[in-house]
Parts: sequence; structure tokens; C-alpha cells
Amino acid sequence: MTPTPQTITAAAAGSWTLGDRVVHRIGFGAMRLAQTGAALVPGAVARDRGQAVGVLRRAVELGVNHLDTAAFYFSPLRSANELINRALSPYPDDLVIATKVGQPRDPSGAWLPHARPDQLRGLVEENLRQLGRDHLDLVNLRVVGDGSVAERFGALAELRTAGLVRHLGLSNVQPHQLAEAQGVAPVVCVQNMYGLGVRPEQDALVELCREQGVAFVPFYAIAAAGRQYGAGAEEHPEVVEVARAHGASPAQVRIAWTLHRGPHVLAIPGTGDPAHLEANVAAGGLRLSAAELARLDALHRR
Repeated sequence: MTPTPQTITAAAAGSWTLGDRVVHRIGFGAMRLAQTGAALVPGAVARDRGQAVGVLRRAVELGVNHLDTAAFYFSPLRSANELINRALSPYPDDLVIATKVGQPRDPSGAWLPHARPDQLRGLVEENLRQLGRDHLDLVNLRVVGDGSVAERFGALAELRTAGLVRHLGLSNVQPHQLAEAQGVAPVVCVQNMYGLGVRPEQDALVELCREQGVAFVPFYAIAAAGRQYGAGAEEHPEVVEVARAHGASPAQVRIAWTLHRGPHVLAIPGTGDPAHLEANVAAGGLRLSAAELARLDALHRR
């Protein structure tokens, strides 16, 4: 029987050891969960709670054991962390929940200044409360700008020593910031914007992470330049042609392309739509040929 999106699980993408936890390379990003339409904007339209809870439970049924979330993923009536807590608590033993701190949003949804080192504990504790946990599996420091990260990462390292955080990572960083953070504490992942045709200058960092055994977790791999507003209506003809050859969607090709960048790349496509979730997970089983990868790589470098 030919596998369908409903029968392909996250195991098809293979696994990676994130710190000391084994996760499937297809995960789930919670940014789009709390609202419909654009994320991270004031006045977003809240998603139906039942739909969001159902998507999360279906993700776990499909073998997803790596969730990416943040306390600043919220709409006026919904919080991604609260939805995760409601849907999945008590949590499966193999589930790894990654969150991020660094630049919070106020209750209206407006961005606040980047958190100082002495404010990071409060942000970590906010995630702990919302998720209903006594420790966080993985906390990424979200960085704005190219300045030093040592003091802020050091504050998170202290929380790791105290047992509130198991592993540490970085988000939106440059190679020199990764090196600086590694001088403070172990870094298990880098989470940066990356995808087909988006920020090809990140290729060197993707390779550096591979060489060092650090997971690379791309965000906006599907949305590309659309960012939190989602993918545009038009897709590049080359992506469409590859998708048709596999009976797949362009979004699935984009996910598959990122996974082909290395065994350390962990995809975290997000959605609030059950059908899109199943298609995203199924993309982990899509194998692109060397010729197709060459075509897509050339598109990426344009």
C-alpha cells in the first residue's frame, strides 16, 4: 500500500540527539497556533481552542516529539504555551519542548526592549508556569543585533546549573555569537531564519553547526520572505515542478530541502490546520534526487 500523509509519521525524517534527548527531525512550531492569519501582531484573531488542541494531539500521534514554543506566542485570547499544556499534559516522556526568551511582548502584543540578563529568570519562570513544568527541556536565547551575548547567555547558564533548564540554544545569531556563547556553556542548537531561497548567507553557519554537532533549526522554511504573515500565493516554477514530480506540495518540497541540508537540521513547520500538519509531517519521508537538489540549490543561491 502506498503511504498517505495520514500514515507517514515523524519517524520517516530520521532522528537527532538534541543534547541528551532523541528527537525526530520533523517537529512542530507553535507560532501559528494561537491565532489565524498573521502571527506576532497586535489584535490577531484567536484560533478556535478545540482546533488548536486537536492539532497538537494529532502531532504527537504522528510521532512528533519536538515542539518549539515561546511565551510571546499569543493572541488576545490564546497562548501557545497554555494550549500545549491543555492538550498534552501530563506530557509524554519522550516529548522535548523548546522555548525561547530574549525579547518579550506586552499584553497588547507590542514588542518590548530586549531583556536584560537580570530579567531572563522571570521570562523562564513565565514559560514554566504556562507549560506547567518544573524545568524546561531547552531554552533558546533570542538575540536582536550583533552585539555580545555572553552576559545574557551566562544568566541562562546559571538557570541551567540551578536545574530550571536542561539545555541551552541560540536564536537569530551570527557565527561569532555562537562561538562566544560556547565559551560560556554548551550550545545544543541554533535556530535561525533559513529556507529555500532565503538567507543563503546562512549556508556557512549551517555547515559550521554540522561540523560541531550542533542542531540547526530553521524557522520560516515554508513562509520564506512572508515570515509571520505566511507563504505568498505564488511559488517559484522550479519548486512547483519538483513537487509535481513527487505528487507533493511546494511546502513539502521546501521542508524536504531543508532536511537534505544535513542530518543535524531539525524542521519545525507550524500550522493550526490538521491537514497541513499531516502533510508537513509526511514531508519528512520525501526523498529528493541529486538532480532535484542541484536545481533547488541553484535556486537558493540566486
